[in-house]
Amino acid sequence: MKASRFNVWFGRAWLAAGYLFLFVPIVALVVYSFNDSPLPNVWRGFTFKWYAALPADGEIIAGFALSLKVAFLTACGSVVLGTLAAFVLVKYKRFGGRTLFTGMVNAPLVMPEVVVGLSLLLMLVSVQRALGFPERGLMTIWFGHLLLGMAYAAVVVQSRLQDLNPQLEEAAMDLGARPAQVFWLVTLPMIAQSLASAWLLTFTISLDDVVLSNFLSGPGSTTMPLVIFSRARLGLNPSVNAVAAITVAVVSLGVLVASYMIARAERQRQLDLAAAARA
Repeated sequence: MKASRFNVWFGRAWLAAGYLFLFVPIVALVVYSFNDSPLPNVWRGFTFKWYAALPADGEIIAGFALSLKVAFLTACGSVVLGTLAAFVLVKYKRFGGRTLFTGMVNAPLVMPEVVVGLSLLLMLVSVQRALGFPERGLMTIWFGHLLLGMAYAAVVVQSRLQDLNPQLEEAAMDLGARPAQVFWLVTLPMIAQSLASAWLLTFTISLDDVVLSNFLSGPGSTTMPLVIFSRARLGLNPSVNAVAAITVAVVSLGVLVASYMIARAERQRQLDLAAAARA
C-alpha cells in the first residue's frame, strides 16, 4: 500500500516537474515583457511602454504579418494535400509506386530541415534562372512550409481514417450515394476533428519555423522568427518579449476556442449516435 502511494506521488511529482520545465520559461517571458528596464534579465519596475512601442516597430509588424499570411496559407494547403495523401494511403492498398509514394510523403518528417531547405533553395534558384520566376519571398517560403506541413497533416488524417468504420461508407453507397456524396456527407464530418487538429498543428509549425524560412526568404520578406533570431544575436530587448507574449496569448486563445468547438462537435456526434441507436 505504501509502495503504491509512493508511486502515485512520485508520478505526480515528475508530471509537475515536466509542466514547470515547459511553462515556467513562457511565464517568465510574459512577465519580463512588462519590465521597465531595457535589460531583459534585470527587473526595474512595471510598464506597458514596450507594448506601446510595437506599432512603431515596422520590422516586427511586417514580419508578424508575413508570418501570419504564410502560416494561414500553409495550414489550408497542408490540410488539403495531406488529406488527399492520407486517402490514397488508406483507401488504396495496392497500386504501382505505393512504397515510393509512402516514402515521399513521410520523408519531410525524418529529413533534417537544413537538408530540405538547401535542396528547395537549389531547385528554386534553378527554376528562377530558367523561367525568371519565382522571386524569393512569400511564395517560396510557403512552398517550403507546405512541403513540411503536408507530411504532418497526412499523418494526423491518416490515423483518423484508419479508425473509421468502412461499413458506414458502404451503407451510404448501397443507399445510392455516389462516391463524392459519400465523401462530403459521411466521411468528411467524421474526420472533421482530425482536419481541425491538422490545421492547428501545421499553422503552429509554420508560424514557428526558422530554418526553412531562412533558406527561402528574400529581401523584404523576413518572417517574425527570423526578425527575433537576428535581434537575438545583438541582445534581446523587452520589445521582443512583448511580441512573444502577444503571440502566446493569440495562440492560446485559438487553441482554447478550437478545443471547445471540437469537444462540442464530439458531444453532438455522440448524442446523434445515441439517438440513432434508440431509433
